[in-house]
Amino acid sequence: MNAMNKKQVEEVIKAILARKYSWACVLILRFHGYDPVDYIPYRTYIRLLKDNYQLQKKDTSDTTAKTVDFNDFKSNKIHYVEQKKG
Repeated sequence: MNAMNKKQVEEVIKAILARKYSWACVLILRFHGYDPVDYIPYRTYIRLLKDNYQLQKKDTSDTTAKTVDFNDFKSNKIHYVEQKKG
């Protein structure tokens, strides 16, 4: 299990204060190295990613952060398809 750094803890707290408890759970799982799809329904996870990716896109002008979030979304979708076939 990986320990969360200060920035990650702040991000989780920010999600909790915004009453986005499901997103906070996803963040905690991701920050500790777990795949959230193993713990929550795939459709719920994708919805959370889309909702929060759009919020981050509006909040920041840092294109690097946007690219990382989109790539995370893309890789998890591929992971799901591979699981479903097997």
